Amino acid sequence: LCEELFTPESPHIPMSLDGAEIIINSSGSHHELRKLHRRVELIKEATMKCGGIYLYANQKGCDGDRMYYDGSAMVLTNGEVLAMSPQFAISDVQVTIATADLGAVRSFRAAISSRSLQAARSTVYPRAHANIDLSPEKDSFDCRVKPTQPITVQYHSPEEEINLGPACWLWDYLRRSAQGGFFLPLSGGIDSCSTAIIVHSMCRQVVDACHSGDQQVIDDVRKCVGPSVSPTYLPKDAQELASHIFSTCYMGTGNSSTETRQRAKDLAAAIGSYHVDLNMDSVVSAIVMLFTLVTGLTPKYSVHGGSNPENLALQNIQARLRMLLAYLFAALLPWARGKQKSLLVLGSANVDESLRGYFTKYDCSSADLNPIGSISKADLRKYIAYARDSLNLPVLNEFLDATPTAELVPFSESYVQSDEVEMGMTYDELSVYGRLRKISKCGPYSMFTQLLHIWDHLSPRQVADKVKRFFFYYSINRHKMTTITPSYHAETYSPDDNRFDMRQFLYNAKWDWQFRCIDKVVDKCESTEHVKEE
Repeated sequence: LCEELFTPESPHIPMSLDGAEIIINSSGSHHELRKLHRRVELIKEATMKCGGIYLYANQKGCDGDRMYYDGSAMVLTNGEVLAMSPQFAISDVQVTIATADLGAVRSFRAAISSRSLQAARSTVYPRAHANIDLSPEKDSFDCRVKPTQPITVQYHSPEEEINLGPACWLWDYLRRSAQGGFFLPLSGGIDSCSTAIIVHSMCRQVVDACHSGDQQVIDDVRKCVGPSVSPTYLPKDAQELASHIFSTCYMGTGNSSTETRQRAKDLAAAIGSYHVDLNMDSVVSAIVMLFTLVTGLTPKYSVHGGSNPENLALQNIQARLRMLLAYLFAALLPWARGKQKSLLVLGSANVDESLRGYFTKYDCSSADLNPIGSISKADLRKYIAYARDSLNLPVLNEFLDATPTAELVPFSESYVQSDEVEMGMTYDELSVYGRLRKISKCGPYSMFTQLLHIWDHLSPRQVADKVKRFFFYYSINRHKMTTITPSYHAETYSPDDNRFDMRQFLYNAKWDWQFRCIDKVVDKCESTEHVKEE
């Protein structure tokens, strides 16, 4: 069952030594980026070392939570893959069939003399005799039945996995939730753009399944769009389906640029979503005026001479109002269009921003679902470049060329808000921090010692400053992960507090002992370097 392949003492080993020729694994292995190759290699290695036929069946679809099980049922013999089902598909069931030669298994095992010696000392399993035949008797040999020839496994690139996995997860969630589609605040940035493209991919897969005659998918689509469209509705293409089940909205303010507004509009037109373009300055002003009425004070942005608390509060007002508007429009926009069901609100905060805490608690990162919440910014940029070419969406070029910005403060010719400048670290650096923190189980000191060798182009003091800055912001913002939107699980370094990263959310942000240890190493490195120069 399940993890038998990933354990040091795998059950298939003593079973094979005791004579079992067919091993069946009813698995529940969830999808992660770049994981399938490891899974296939483990099974190939198992049958190459032990000989035998391995039947691997895996769960498929959304598990009702953050995970997606990616199927890939396989039949292997003596280290070779005979058959394998697609890794991603929206159909409920897939059957993988192959014809294997038991004689080849016996010959393979008999050729390894040391295996025979180990088999003589192996665990003896109980036998249950059944009155069935898996193959015809020798005197009734059918020459028309021939063994299935080995295949070469084709692996998806990480960009293809992002395109297909979260899309299947979203469709499973949508059809089970009995809602009418999705609503996405579209900012004109690469994160919300990625979420929108994943929904577009979902629509493409649904349309393909409908056109191939999958009656279950057809029935689910008709339930989703509702009888107001047509009881016999069949989508023509992905854009036409999106016009019924996908709504996007650009929520602009005086701090928003014409470029992001136009990018959002162009993307919505390309993927076919029902798009709303609005200005929310009056709503923001109303909140600020209420505060002024109560206190007699008017907060200002830092670029206008305001303090840091004033600057943050004014940004947070805009961010949180966008969440309120998103849920308002998700509930009433279908009603305004003559539809009966509400929409699920989608979020678009990436894993790096969650790790750093670079988002407002209860802003547009707060939603019903987030398909990109455990995917790094670096992978998302590669995904958008892939989607531009593979999905024929040239409009995505504009998103790749744009500087990541929240557009929450006034801009000018000399100043444009930049995410990486405000964070004090790059997205590429955050990906490194995330993997060391979660996968390598590093705290501040052990992360510093590892990065000394990884970032050998930097001085020890520069590395120390970067590690200290990361852990300071990580510790003061960790509380935000307790309310983060449920996200598709795609990376092993996901900081999701609710399932994958069970850690405290209150830390000592000074990290006194750890930072002192780092300083001692820095001083020692610098003194050694000084001696060398002399």
